[in-house]
Amino acid sequence: MTAKLIRNAYEAALTMTAVLLSWAAALALEGAAGLHTDVLVLAVALTLTLAASQRTADTRRRLTALVLLPVTAGASIFLGRLIAAHYTAGAAVFTAGLALAIWIRRYGPAATKAGTLMTLPLIALLIVPGSALPREAQSGLTTWFWSALVAALACCSIWLVQGLGDRFGPWRAEPVPERPRRRSRLHPRPSTRMALQMAAGVAAAFALGRLLFDGHWPWVVLTAYVAASGNRGRTDVLRKGVERLAGAVVGTLLATGVAAAGVTGHAAVALMFAVLAVALWLRPLNYAYWAAGMTCALSLLLGYFGQDAQHLLPTRLEGIAVGAVLSVASAWWLLPVPRRRTAEG
Repeated sequence: MTAKLIRNAYEAALTMTAVLLSWAAALALEGAAGLHTDVLVLAVALTLTLAASQRTADTRRRLTALVLLPVTAGASIFLGRLIAAHYTAGAAVFTAGLALAIWIRRYGPAATKAGTLMTLPLIALLIVPGSALPREAQSGLTTWFWSALVAALACCSIWLVQGLGDRFGPWRAEPVPERPRRRSRLHPRPSTRMALQMAAGVAAAFALGRLLFDGHWPWVVLTAYVAASGNRGRTDVLRKGVERLAGAVVGTLLATGVAAAGVTGHAAVALMFAVLAVALWLRPLNYAYWAAGMTCALSLLLGYFGQDAQHLLPTRLEGIAVGAVLSVASAWWLLPVPRRRTAEG
């Protein structure tokens, strides 16, 4: 366990170094081009979510990421505007995009990895969408070009840090051999079942999220996605839903303590990065650690943007609970996937 914690700390340090490098590049871009703070949030979110998948990527996969991620990052900005202007239409496009990214797994490992890249900007959109920011922070959303450029910077930051780590660090990346895939005799296929489950859970999360939580619907949708992603069967979805809720409760308590201590401004940003580093370190042990860290970090971020994050924490917990229930219900009762079938197309 000690060796694992040390290795986890090293990998977390690489990721956070890439995050800080990407954030610094986006900060310089923001100042030089007169952009909005949204570019900083996008840079951090994309780097955090992309780093793990690029750790063992070959040149072909990295070039694919460099092409696909900027395109989808730019498109996500327009999707965010569509959701803000026409919620139902935007929710339908978002849901279809997530389902498509899962359905194409039937075409093999390359399609699976491409689908993962497609989802990253969508998840980044949920972390801090424009509608969740205060009014003065909604006037300068970046254009497709700037969003694509930020995504490219995130890719380059990750590759630079990971490459230097492999060359000069104590450990090199260890590729995980892919399990052989075989054609499933299930009808519909597991990929189709999981895509339909994701679509049902996320669509319900959009509907109930807007009905019950108004502008805070992203918390419901994000949880519905997280609990169902990488679906290894009904028990796996239930476990991840419980872990996310438990982690959110702990994160809420941490955020409450931080708010009570009066941490604001640049100190809050520095603490946010520290919390993310610890959450990354402990994430391989249990997803609940990551959920706790993200809940606390998002609270600090929203507080930095001027929202009463402490007042919103109970609402966040309620949204997470609703999202987890929707995801579990979809996985258990809509074309459930047997555990042994999840690696098949």
